[in-house]
Amino acid sequence: MVTDTADRRTRLADAAIETLAESGMRGLTHRSVDQAAGLPEGSCSNYFRTRESLLEAAVDRLAERDLTELATRPLDATDPDEVARILTDLIAKWTTIDRVRMLARYELALESTRRPKLRKALTDTGLRFRAMATDLLSGLGIDDPQSHAHPFVACLDGFIFDRLAGAGDPDTHQIYETLRILLRGYLAP
Repeated sequence: MVTDTADRRTRLADAAIETLAESGMRGLTHRSVDQAAGLPEGSCSNYFRTRESLLEAAVDRLAERDLTELATRPLDATDPDEVARILTDLIAKWTTIDRVRMLARYELALESTRRPKLRKALTDTGLRFRAMATDLLSGLGIDDPQSHAHPFVACLDGFIFDRLAGAGDPDTHQIYETLRILLRGYLAP
């Protein structure tokens, strides 16, 4: 049984992510999160009084999990082909093993178009990932990496979305080749 407040908050945020992925925004209730977390009814509303606070907790938890995972990956490679391979592997993992996280992220992104506070939480999180992309591109020796970071992250997001919900479902080789060509194009004079 989880007794620590931080552990319960994390458990509930993880359960909210799972519920979003499985049932969408309409299926996300305090009660459904309690059930998914295996906690007594009322636990979720005790820690997250409003739906807004629960959604923000899910955004924060997604970012925490993604940043933890990215910290364990060797993204400091200086070879664009190697970076393309690492990112292709990451996209493959995020669209299979970690599919739940990505589906929840897209549910939250759509909901944020109607909730300014949630939009701000997602925007703030996105800035952290764009800063990481800027560092990655800088490490490759790409000129003006900051101006390339946003479209680069958008390309990665596009592949993830297409593999999860799009009609294209690009295969791993297509993703790798596109990322390799994009990174090499950024390096071209």
